[in-house]
Amino acid sequence: MLRYILNRLFYGTLVIFGVLVVVFFIFHALPGDPVAMMAGQRTDVSTREAIAKDLGLDKPIPAQFLLYFNDLLPLSIHQNTTENQEKYGYTVLTSVEQYALVSKFPYMRRSFQNHRLVSDIIMEHVSGTFWLAFAAMLFATVLGITFGVIASLKQNTFADHFLVSTSILGISAPSFVVAILMAVLFGFYWADYTGLNLTGQLWVMDPIYGKHLELRNIILPALTLGIRPLSIIVQLTRSSMLDVLSQDYIRTAKAKGLSTSVIIFKHALKNALNPVITAVSGWLASLMAGAFFVELIFSWKGLGLVSIKAVENLDFPLVMGCTLFIALVFIVVNILVDILYAVVDPRVRLGA
Repeated sequence: MLRYILNRLFYGTLVIFGVLVVVFFIFHALPGDPVAMMAGQRTDVSTREAIAKDLGLDKPIPAQFLLYFNDLLPLSIHQNTTENQEKYGYTVLTSVEQYALVSKFPYMRRSFQNHRLVSDIIMEHVSGTFWLAFAAMLFATVLGITFGVIASLKQNTFADHFLVSTSILGISAPSFVVAILMAVLFGFYWADYTGLNLTGQLWVMDPIYGKHLELRNIILPALTLGIRPLSIIVQLTRSSMLDVLSQDYIRTAKAKGLSTSVIIFKHALKNALNPVITAVSGWLASLMAGAFFVELIFSWKGLGLVSIKAVENLDFPLVMGCTLFIALVFIVVNILVDILYAVVDPRVRLGA
């Protein structure tokens, strides 16, 4: 298993490098001048040139890429100066004249807009995206498995056809369309009846009660984000349950006189959950990456909203930092899913 994990980590590193290259050159192909946006349109030429030089934006694009890549590497080469020591917080491994091979935490630079460390901004907002994705996945998993079991037990009935048709509609509907409909209907027109807010955060600062948890604010964005995985889990559970219910050991359990609930929950559902577990685990990472438009519409402070604002402001370090972080989450979660699948199903063996 260790060899398999190391192999996956190697290919994951190649994926992150590919994401870095693609996003870097696409971003630099976008129209606009980040220096002008930072300095203002009325700033003189010398000030703009000083800002561009300070950020390395005066160099050719290939040179900018190499400098950024060197900043990201945990083992990199830098001029061994006091300024660089404070900037990167590195540990010198060996040095030759003014240059040194150093070890450091990947440096994602500072935001163009507020000059804060990109890593600090990501850590500040990742919890919002994580809890939103977790709530959406919890909603999708509980209802998806429940509806899938009902559809399999009521095969070819109205309930089965209704659940399958609804799940197909849920898969087909784009997230941003569903988000707008949910926000307008339940957060605006029917807000007096639902008691739900159009926008809001999980933690709210109140002048009287201080910072407190406001769970109702996560309901609409979580339901919106969870509709698509809910639809997929319904169909996966139904299909897997129908396959398991046709097995010989289920017929044997019925012949022994076991109750229907014991047959369904102890024998059938337990063996039917393997593909569902894989889907649930994989969707958690997908939801973190796919929450962009949902966060924007509901003004939910997470990585999605931060990334969209960064693109609007041509904030290159923040865009790259959020993109690379999401790619890293995908890779780690996919490896964990493979390991979990092997643990749940003894028939699965992780090869090199």
